[in-house]
Amino acid sequence: MRASVYSLILLFFSCLLHLSKSQPFLGVNYGLTADNLPPPSASAKLLQSTTFQKVRLYGSDPAVIKALANTGIEIVIGASNGDVPGLASDPSFARSWVETNVVPYYPASKIVLIAVGNEITSFGDNSLMSQLLPAMKNVQTALEAASLGGGKIKVSTVHIMSVLAGSDPPSTAVFKPEHADILKGLLEFNSETGSPFAVNPYPFFAYQDDRRPETLAYCLFQANPGRVDPNSNLKYMNMFDAQVLHFLTYFKF
Repeated sequence: MRASVYSLILLFFSCLLHLSKSQPFLGVNYGLTADNLPPPSASAKLLQSTTFQKVRLYGSDPAVIKALANTGIEIVIGASNGDVPGLASDPSFARSWVETNVVPYYPASKIVLIAVGNEITSFGDNSLMSQLLPAMKNVQTALEAASLGGGKIKVSTVHIMSVLAGSDPPSTAVFKPEHADILKGLLEFNSETGSPFAVNPYPFFAYQDDRRPETLAYCLFQANPGRVDPNSNLKYMNMFDAQVLHFLTYFKF
């Protein structure tokens, strides 16, 4: 697949929710899977010309991290799903990962979050899911050992929308029972460390499953009549806001 526009995907960064408050901002996901990408320096220059405040990398590409140094743009880097077992079972591997992917670049490159794994609950691998929290804890410990704890750099993971069993309308949001124990531990970690609960919202897939006449405009932030949640009487004017509220509603319970 060719990419003609820097492979900066999505105008809205993965929604980051804290247990006590939301943090509104604009950001982009910076993908590297393409065959005609410009150099990272050009991408960094482009980003500086915009109002984007954060960039999420799906990995920890050193060229991109260095290109974003001294730009003031906050960076989320990722540890891959394949790294999770090693991070969970071997604290020395976690220390090495932090020493390689974080320490050489911080604070010039404003790394603010490490996302350990991506959408792990979507793969149905119970072993991998059970290793996620230990991996996050070991990365947190490694950051503290490198004097990068205390809120300087936080640790979380990125979830898929389907961790919710019910989500339409937003007031019915509830996590899937089969993920309850794992999510309870992850949420406790988020709460204890002050790290965000991160989720990838996918309005497009919601559109695929809901072909009412106004749905396309509702997903694209275009003029539409909006949709009222019959339980809360709140009116939503776009799919993105409704999906975010799925999670905010759940956190009230």
